[in-house]
Amino acid sequence: MKIARIETFLAPPRWMFVRVETDEGVVGWGEPVVEGRAEPVRAAVEVLAEYLVGQDPLRIEDHWQVMTKGGFYRGGPVLSSAVAGLDQALWDIKGKTYGQPVHQLLGGPVRERIRAYAWVGGDEPSEVRDAVSAQVEAGFTAVKMNGSGRMTPLATREEVRACLLRAETAREVLGDERDFALDFHGRVSPANARRLLPLLAEYAPLFVEEPVLCEHMHAVPDLVNASNIPIALGERLFTRREFLAPLQAGVAVVQPDISHAGGISELRRIAALAEMYGAHIAPHCPLGPVALAASLQVAFTTPNFLIQEQSIGIHYNKDAELLDYVADREPFRFVGGSLVRTERPGLGVDIDEAAVRAADAKGHAWRNPVWRYEDGSFAEW
Repeated sequence: MKIARIETFLAPPRWMFVRVETDEGVVGWGEPVVEGRAEPVRAAVEVLAEYLVGQDPLRIEDHWQVMTKGGFYRGGPVLSSAVAGLDQALWDIKGKTYGQPVHQLLGGPVRERIRAYAWVGGDEPSEVRDAVSAQVEAGFTAVKMNGSGRMTPLATREEVRACLLRAETAREVLGDERDFALDFHGRVSPANARRLLPLLAEYAPLFVEEPVLCEHMHAVPDLVNASNIPIALGERLFTRREFLAPLQAGVAVVQPDISHAGGISELRRIAALAEMYGAHIAPHCPLGPVALAASLQVAFTTPNFLIQEQSIGIHYNKDAELLDYVADREPFRFVGGSLVRTERPGLGVDIDEAAVRAADAKGHAWRNPVWRYEDGSFAEW
């Protein structure tokens, strides 16, 4: 069996799919994308396709090594995301070839259900109580929300209070038996993070995500020691080597994205590294159905998995939703806030190819907002 054709499809709201077809008719799907930079990832996939077409699709590890190391210049989000989507598609082909779900090929399941959380609110949520209540009524046992909107480098008392009020409101609605996580989104300076973490402790968040930007990794050890709240990060890290420093600093949760961090092959290695440090993984996935399906395959076979992000109803989803591109929605049906394991072969997702091709005909050019402070200077989004 040989790889015969590789196609990419831009699909609203901000996703991209890759379709890898073999000469025996087996088709695998992947999701290679950097949100806001889909076009350069598409070009990178086309370059990697020059190597892959004509190759045996079942030699996944060898292809991963060549795609990540076969060029003199390596790494970065664009190349790593291109590799990630192609890697997902190759695992999909392998599972379909052997008639097994990918989690069986990775050593078999260690759990029957995957706990997931739902997003509430947008970048400036003003109705936290109602939004959290709606997700509780939908059956979710955990939610996540942005900890703040735009925040000045040294926050005012009003900004601090607004962050605390979100946490207080979420805890009131959820009670003690459910969880919420706060995403600082890299908007919070190291000084603000040191101030906020101890103040948030009484509300017992499941974790605080990306308390500082990844370029401020030197600040992470101090933040780990600033309070007893578990620290999570990793959506902007792309290799196991980049995860070593935060793990050594004591982060409790790592959040690699299966569409950015080298795909299934690298995600499972990052999880194994985290296990050595007593840390758990909560894969980042505000993306489409293939990325979620691939994340679930790793989660089912990973002992130190914690919780799964998913994008149904997320505020980024405009013009399309996650389930718009699947022919069978059953694998994405939530039971008590969890997704149940199935034995469907490959990634376990049945893509509606006609819907994907129609979406690509329209395309998208999603870009994240650019924020500024009142004085006109750049602010982190």
